[in-house]
Amino acid sequence: MLDAQLITCPKCGATNRVPTEKIEAGLQPVCGKCKAPLPSASGKPLVVTDASFAAEVEQSPLPVLVDMWAPWCGPCRIIAPMIDQLAAEMAGRARVAKLNVDENPLTAARFNVLSIPALLILKGGQEVDRMVGTQPKQEIVRRLERLMR
Repeated sequence: MLDAQLITCPKCGATNRVPTEKIEAGLQPVCGKCKAPLPSASGKPLVVTDASFAAEVEQSPLPVLVDMWAPWCGPCRIIAPMIDQLAAEMAGRARVAKLNVDENPLTAARFNVLSIPALLILKGGQEVDRMVGTQPKQEIVRRLERLMR
């Protein structure tokens, strides 16, 4: 059997088995049911903006870890590789998104983000958890997995 990732379609909620070799080849998989493009197939965090936040994060059928960051923030740069790892490891079970607070002040203000890095976990469009500052990877995973049950 081929090595594959299970990726949930954000549009219809169908679970799709996507061969890893196709993802690594740079092909964009689509949902077998509704033909919508599948997110995070690359195993990289999804970059969201004020304009795309509602569609990509709040309407996601999966829990979403949102990294609120800025390029000038040292701690944000320190945790960036871990956020990338989490995106790859959680693909198909949770989404990982990044929002640059300097470029997207409306969403940052809406969620009252006063310190960065701020890691927000949303499920069903609602914020259910928040971590401020650098966090150990196992703590982030523990909090995400609690929501995936």
